[in-house]
Amino acid sequence: MRVMILVLLCLSFTANAQVAPETVGQEKLAAPGPGWFLVQSWTAATLFDSETGEMQGTVTVSPLTPAIEPNFPRKEIYAAESFYSRGVRGERSDVLTIFDAENLRAIDEVALPPKTTPLWFRNYIGLLDDERHVAVFNMTPAQSISIVDVVDREFAGEISTPGCALILPVAKRSFIMICGDGSLQLIRLDENGIEAKRTRSKSFFAVEKDAVFDQVARTADGWLLLSHEGLVFHVTTKGDDIQLSKPWSILTDKDKEETWRPGGLQIMGYHRESGVLYVLMHKGGIDTHYEPGEEVWLIDMARQKRIGRMAFEVPTKSIQVTQESAPKLLALTNEANVEVYDGQLLRHLRTIKSAGASPQFLQTLGRHD
Repeated sequence: MRVMILVLLCLSFTANAQVAPETVGQEKLAAPGPGWFLVQSWTAATLFDSETGEMQGTVTVSPLTPAIEPNFPRKEIYAAESFYSRGVRGERSDVLTIFDAENLRAIDEVALPPKTTPLWFRNYIGLLDDERHVAVFNMTPAQSISIVDVVDREFAGEISTPGCALILPVAKRSFIMICGDGSLQLIRLDENGIEAKRTRSKSFFAVEKDAVFDQVARTADGWLLLSHEGLVFHVTTKGDDIQLSKPWSILTDKDKEETWRPGGLQIMGYHRESGVLYVLMHKGGIDTHYEPGEEVWLIDMARQKRIGRMAFEVPTKSIQVTQESAPKLLALTNEANVEVYDGQLLRHLRTIKSAGASPQFLQTLGRHD
């Protein structure tokens, strides 16, 4: 019996020696398709293909990471991360982590002032149009912007922005911010990432009466802003001037009587090719702007009218739309599932169950989608 056991052990060792070792972390990600998207959740940004519903990879980040910023021309992904030496306390360190976009491994980092905003929020980080400078929003103890040169891998400097928040990149190494007095601020950088010029618009909304959401959507030449009462603004730039379109409402008189209003964590997505805005809507009173959505409305921006609507089967907190010619509507439910719909026919295509640990928002992979 003892001889038999020794023989079996020898055979087992021989068989194991013939097994090739795994090469963990050396796999390469396929080139992202136009229907790929990210689900930002606790400690991870998980990549999915909306066409198949299959998970493609995961970028592991700090729980205090607002969003990630892809830079596919450089085959890199950026994340502003915060860490504490004792996990939840102790000495704090902030970095801009640089990931290899082909295998999603961290390859470098740049130290930042320990001020970054520890909230899951898309527009707290922005890659500028020179594909060299990344802006990171700070709010500890005051509002400011950290600029990182991702080519030279160095911190370029900090820009004070009291009373203004968000990072909305526009042309010529610039970004727009929304300010608490109801105005917009445009900041231009020089080639070294240093502030070169700053301009301010007139106030166009009153925070106490009808504030604009801090969730926005990018157009071909600017950004769409939406107010709590359903007013749409299109923001663009011309030279050093901020240009703001005349506002119009997505709500009819009947809609207002029925108390429809925008709301949720991520309230809208914009399909640039068709010019259709998708808005998450619910019935409710003032200050219900974080309530999950009951319906999604499709708004034709050229005609300034609603062209479709669909009721969700379960409460939905975040939506996004892919930038394919035939777009898909992505809906993140309170049950942590992502429902995928045909964005034109509003036909349900598939469910991606348990899309992350406490998932919060959806991000497609175009320039600052």
